[in-house]
Formats: sequence, structure tokens, C-alpha cells
Amino acid sequence: MKKDILIVFAVALALAVLIGGSNFQSVDEYYLVHIDDITEDSETVFIEINCADILNHLDDLDPNLNSPEFVPENGVILPPTEYVLRPGDTVFDILSRTVRHNKIQMEYQGADKNAFGSVYIQGINYLYEFSCGPSSGWIFTVNGEMPNRGCSTYKLSNGDRVSWIYSCSLDSVS
Repeated sequence: MKKDILIVFAVALALAVLIGGSNFQSVDEYYLVHIDDITEDSETVFIEINCADILNHLDDLDPNLNSPEFVPENGVILPPTEYVLRPGDTVFDILSRTVRHNKIQMEYQGADKNAFGSVYIQGINYLYEFSCGPSSGWIFTVNGEMPNRGCSTYKLSNGDRVSWIYSCSLDSVS
């Protein structure tokens, strides 16, 4: 009898520790992880996601992707949006929080899986490398310049403007 009471007590204690020590999140809470109150003192960055170049190359686009669901009529997947910059944030950190919050599909290859030592963005909004021709894919700019390093190694500064651009050829990037 004493043994049964001890077992019940131990199980109850374990459940209390498990539930009390766990941070359960709803789906909406998970997607809101980037939401910080932007105050006067906050450091912030802007990010946008654009695939307008596809509109000039619709003949090259995979027919399964020729829909406003994947390629919006104006090419804007996400207009410039302001986010709090956390210490040490990279371009990839901001992109990751942004797509999670906005429920935009993204797929990437980890830095340990390629020769460049940086995360490689394979697809955003179901638009992947080669979805619109042999030279197409995602690139990013910071303050209008294409950095010479990967998105997970480029640390951002207050006021930076990040653009993710789906390019059908590198010469169409401006």
C-alpha cells in the first residue's frame, strides 16, 4: 500500500515537473516568434521577398507554378516589412523568422551540407532554383548590394534593408 502511494506520488511529481517545466506553444504562438514590440530604442531591419522577374519569363516557368498562389500578379510575396534586429542576427535569421511568421514556405540546405559554409536557400513560396530556367534561383541584397558571402554568415546592422529576389538570370538583378 505504501509502495503504491509512493509510485502514484512519483508519477504525479514527474508530470508536474514535465508540464510546469515545458513551454507548450500553439501553432499561432510558434509562428509569432519574431514578434517583438518595436520601440523607439529598438534596432530594426526591413525585409522583402520579390519574384517579379518571373513575370518577364513566364514562358520559362514550370507550368505547375504559373498561379498567383506561387507568383503573385505584382511579383511581391512580402512587401518591405520591419522587424526587430536581435544581437548577432544574420540575413538568414531574419528570413527564417519572417517566413515562419507569415507562413511562407521555405526550404534550405544547411551550412554543413555545402562547400560554401553558409545556408543555401533552395526555395521560397515553392519557387526553387531552376523553376524558371537554367539560371534561376534566389539571391539576396543588403542595402541594394549583393554581398560576397552567404546569408547565414552576413550579420545585419540597424537600419539594413534586405531583399530576397527570385532572379531568372543574374544579369536581371539590379
